[in-house]
Amino acid sequence: MLGRSTFGLSMCLLKWLPTCLVDWFLLAVTRLMLGDTARFGLDRPRVGPLELKNVSGKTPVLDVGTLDKIKSGDIKIRPGIRRLLRHQTVEFVDGRQENYDAIILATGYKSNVPSWLKESEMFSEKDGLPKRAFPNGWKGNCGLYAVGFTKRGLLGASIDAKNIADDIQSCWRAEAKQLSAISWPHFLQKYV
Repeated sequence: MLGRSTFGLSMCLLKWLPTCLVDWFLLAVTRLMLGDTARFGLDRPRVGPLELKNVSGKTPVLDVGTLDKIKSGDIKIRPGIRRLLRHQTVEFVDGRQENYDAIILATGYKSNVPSWLKESEMFSEKDGLPKRAFPNGWKGNCGLYAVGFTKRGLLGASIDAKNIADDIQSCWRAEAKQLSAISWPHFLQKYV
């Protein structure tokens, strides 16, 4: 923002202004720069980013590249998940069901997964973390993946993300190979 990080600008403004005014300024500038994100399904918190951080410990983060993908329709925002069904089908709280190649959870810093995902094999009810220890807690059943639950910061999250990407690629290749074996006559398979 204005050639500076939002955090750096906030800290500078907080030297002279109260939190509520800095929050108001940040929200106004963000709306000018990003537009009304609510029309894309990204509802903004009712309080400013600094108050939100002070009250809940949560930090609002929005990658501009991701927002561009949302605006173009490459990424679609969906409501909360009611439950995961077999064969990588998701049922949303509005009753709609959709199939996905992969399901990746993005839940924030403190896991509340057991409160909304009715699945007992991958996540512990006690702390909401994967039952399997690092580095094996990233993969569940039916295409369920989890990144960043390792308490190992960005390094742990990047290891999880790479494992997931490799697994999705492996699944995709296996499925593509299986489909090509069905689609091509046997005598042509060695040339494909």
